Amino acid sequence: MELTTARLRIDALRPADAEALFGCRGDPAVARYQGWRPADLAEAREFIGRQSSLAVPTGWFQRAIRLRDDGRMIGDLGVNLPEDTKASVEFGISIASAGQGQGYAGEAVRALFGQVFGPWGRHRIHASVDPRNLACIALPRSLGMRQEAHHHECLWLHGEWVDDMVFAMLAREWDARAQR
Repeated sequence: MELTTARLRIDALRPADAEALFGCRGDPAVARYQGWRPADLAEAREFIGRQSSLAVPTGWFQRAIRLRDDGRMIGDLGVNLPEDTKASVEFGISIASAGQGQGYAGEAVRALFGQVFGPWGRHRIHASVDPRNLACIALPRSLGMRQEAHHHECLWLHGEWVDDMVFAMLAREWDARAQR
């Protein structure tokens, strides 16, 4: 999966991205709400190596989010694309601290929705969000996703029980937004 927007390019992680991936995912401010954070640069390299060995992306896979102008990696987009075409697609996104608050996450996710509901022809997409992450809660709402659930203390993350909110959108809802 490769996507291009006005400011971004979303494409495969490369070995040269290890430092940027570790810098983003290893940043305590970013990692606080993430299930995976690399312990060191070697783990980031191993993760990228596993990603590059995926022949056809199904299941969970990550893509780099890069600035189109200079190719610099500013985050990553995770997608769970089930082999069953009737199953819901899940996504997660991380943007490095320096790139936050500039609309990059929304731009990347809108491009993903175009792929999910367009060429992939899927029916539903959803995201699981820690409700303490206020910026991340604002993202699905700004995209028109509906909150479907708030599970209390359902995940053990970084040594504590945390809540989980689920947001979703159907293809017809995406199409209706595009018509406006």
